[in-house]
Order: sequence, then C-alpha cells, then structure tokens
Amino acid sequence: MIPLQTTELSALAAIAPTLAFGAASLVLLVVDSIDPEASNRGILAGIATVGALLAVLASGFILFTTGGEPIDLFGGQLIVDGMSLFFTFIFGSVTALVSLASYDYLRDNPYQAEFYSLVLLAATGMSLMAAANSFATVFVSLELSSLPSYALVAYLKRNRGSVEAGMKYFLIGALSSAVLAYGISLVYGVTGSLLLPEVARALSGGVGDGLLGVLGIGVLMVVGGVAFKTASVPFHFWAPEAYEGAPAPVSAFLSSASKAAGFVVAFRVFVTAFPVEANIGVDWVLAFQVLAFVTMFVGNFAAATQENVKRMLAYSSIGHAGYVLIALGALTGAGDSEFILGAGMLHLVVYGFMNTGAFLFVALVEYWGVGRTFEDYNGLATQAPMACVAMTVFLFSLAGLPIGGGFLSKFFLLMAAVDGGVLLLAAALVINSALSLYYYSRVVRAMWIEDPSAPFDIESYPTGLYAAVVAAAVVTVALLPALGLFSDVAFEAAATLF
Repeated sequence: MIPLQTTELSALAAIAPTLAFGAASLVLLVVDSIDPEASNRGILAGIATVGALLAVLASGFILFTTGGEPIDLFGGQLIVDGMSLFFTFIFGSVTALVSLASYDYLRDNPYQAEFYSLVLLAATGMSLMAAANSFATVFVSLELSSLPSYALVAYLKRNRGSVEAGMKYFLIGALSSAVLAYGISLVYGVTGSLLLPEVARALSGGVGDGLLGVLGIGVLMVVGGVAFKTASVPFHFWAPEAYEGAPAPVSAFLSSASKAAGFVVAFRVFVTAFPVEANIGVDWVLAFQVLAFVTMFVGNFAAATQENVKRMLAYSSIGHAGYVLIALGALTGAGDSEFILGAGMLHLVVYGFMNTGAFLFVALVEYWGVGRTFEDYNGLATQAPMACVAMTVFLFSLAGLPIGGGFLSKFFLLMAAVDGGVLLLAAALVINSALSLYYYSRVVRAMWIEDPSAPFDIESYPTGLYAAVVAAAVVTVALLPALGLFSDVAFEAAATLF
C-alpha cells in the first residue's frame, strides 16, 4: 500500500491514540458524576479497556498509513513518527491488560471510576512522552504521567503499605522532577532552545569553554531524571517499595508501561539533542554503560535474595532496565546504531507483555488470598494449572529461555552489545540472565513440585484476571516466532532518529 502524504492527516488524526486515552478517561469521570454510586463494575472496566484498545488500533493504523514518516505538530513540539506509534502500541496493550484484570481485583473497592481514569490519564502522558520533541513537552508529559501514578500507588487508602509506598514515590519523584527541570534549564541556558533538533543544531556550532562545564552538568542531570523514570541504579530505591505496596495491577502498569515511557524519552532526547559526535562536556554513552552494568547486577542479585514474589519481580524489573540500557550504552558509533536502538525497542515490546502478565498473576494470587512468599505458592498448580502454566511462560521468557519472545529480544540485545563493541555489557547480560533463571525457577518449583505448606482451596476463578493473564501468555509465546513483525518497524523507527 502506498503511504499517505503526511499533509493528508490532520493534527487531531495524528494524535488519535493520545486522544483515545484522554477521551476514555473523561467518559469515565462523566459516568461517575452521573451515578457516583453505580456498582456496575463491568461498564467502568469496559470503557477503560475499549479506550486502550482504540489507542492500540489507532497507533497501528497511523503507522500503516503513513509508513512511519514523521509528522510535526504544534511548531515541532510533538512529532508523531514510527517510534512514538511503536511505544504507544506498548502503552495501549499494557493499559488494556491492566484494565481488564482490575475488573476483578477491585471488586470490593470504592472509587473504581477514578482508578481507571487515573490509569488512562497516566497512559495519556506516556503517549505524549513518546511524541515529545521538545524539553518543554518532555517535562509536561512526564508530570502528566507521574502525578496519576502517585495516586494509583496509594489507591488502597486503608492499606498502610500502599499509602506509605505512594508517599515515598511522590517525594522521590518530586526530587527527580526538580533535578530534571534544573538540568533542562542549564541546557536551555547554553543552547538557547528547548526543541531537541534545535539543541543539536546549536551544539553542532560548538560551545565555548566557559559554558561546556555547565552543559555537561545539565546533561548529567537529564540522565539522572531519565534514570529515575526507568528505575535504574542508583535511582531505583522507589521501585521495590512502590511495586510492593501498590495494587498488583498498578505494579504491572508502572513496571512495564512507565518504564517503556522513560526509555522512549531517553532514546529521543539523547539521540536527537545530544549526538554522539558533539562535544557536550560529558560522555553520556559512557554514563549509560556504567548505569547498564550496575543496574543489571544490582537488580538481579537483589532479586535473588528475596522471599516475597512481588518484591522479587520488582527487583527483576530493575535488572531488565539494565538490559535495555545496553541500547544506549552501545551507541558508540562503532556499530549499526539503528540495529542497536531497535534491539532495545524490541525487548521493551516483549517485556510489556511478559512482565505485565507476571504481575497480573501475582494479582490473581492476591485475589485468592494465598499469600506473597515463595512458600505460599507451594502446590498452587494443583488448584490453578492454567494460570501456573502462564506464569511459567512469563518467568522463563523473562529469563531468556526459548519459550517466549524474551529469548529473541535478549538475543537482539546481545548482538547489539557485540555490534557496539561493548563486550563487557554483553558478558554482563549473559551472566545476569543465568542468575535470573535461578530465582525465577524458585517460583516454578514452588508451584509445580513443592507440596502445599498449608491446606488451601480456591473457590472462584475470576474471569477478567484469568483472561488478562492468559492473553498476556499467548502473546508472549506468539512473539517468539512473530517478533519479526515488530523488528522491521523497530529498526525503521530507530533509523528516523539518526
């Protein structure tokens, strides 16, 4: 099919996925205002799920009709291209799974319309982050994503752990936002522009020695802001507390969609605004190499020491942030930059399904009131074999075994590290994947081999949660042979940044 010219799409049509998230959020608030005492959970969950699916379909349609050609909006503040649409697909998929699962998880909780509305507002901010082409829109969309996230973590108001986690997340998030804003101000002071391409153009002319140090500090502060959003070491302290205290569907949402949003900002900002060949007073590629190495080891070694399954997954998600950081740390100029960045994008799309599914399985277990430790999972397969098969798929795919798309996405990352000449990161990826197999296997052994430590009986099998878990497992397995459908899109989207 011949791609349409970009001028044939209006601004509203180009940002249709973002509008789908925002419109669904507003519809939920209207429904709640008309009948605030409504107990029809199905309508609320349905509106949220349909809104997210519409965003997925819209992003796919625009990507197909435009061929990923960039569409500048609002004076270049936003750019709708293959990368923004690729990541919006991830956000929409995760949001749909989380909304579907929350139908059962929130069965006895009040303010359900507000919950779904906050999830969709956060997804709206994430989709804008993917399209942000200016430091101004980066910061505003980041806050639009973060503020609802703080409330979602503290949603269980009568649960002390949830409220405490929300407070810690808010305080650390406010600090990181201040650091990011200050870093942006330093970059603006040196370059005189907030538009990413204009910043790069200003740097291409050279920066005076007196301002080079200021620019370098600003770039490092931006690195810190991105590292917080992606839960990279040493800016990861909020993640285990937030993921453990939050409702499990919220943990799934933050650890998958929010992390992907942080990475799309990193990809666009550093590749577009700070070209590797430019002299900016600091080597950001080296900074990301250090972050990737440390994040992989700290995340996986910490996960290996946990006895709480949800907390183990939280530290595991930190380790996966280290894997994706390879896509930035390998941009040394020695290899194929499009392939390297595309490899990181491919891992994020697979991670969006397998990690979301793993956290939703934890939500399912919490729904049953079984417990949160490895020991509590003993013998669970005798009561829920289908769900345990799905969890086994998620965990082994996260470890990189050839049971799901995680095997191929890690292979792409390994090849990217080798192509970029960062063999130390390639070795770290292999070592940490082997280590992760140890603690993922503990959950599998508990479910399938160990005898129950105490008698328990599962009385109901919630439709929404089960459907979300099984759907995520099916996609995770399907991505093993079908990842090639995404690879061309990812590599072409990455190529537009160079």
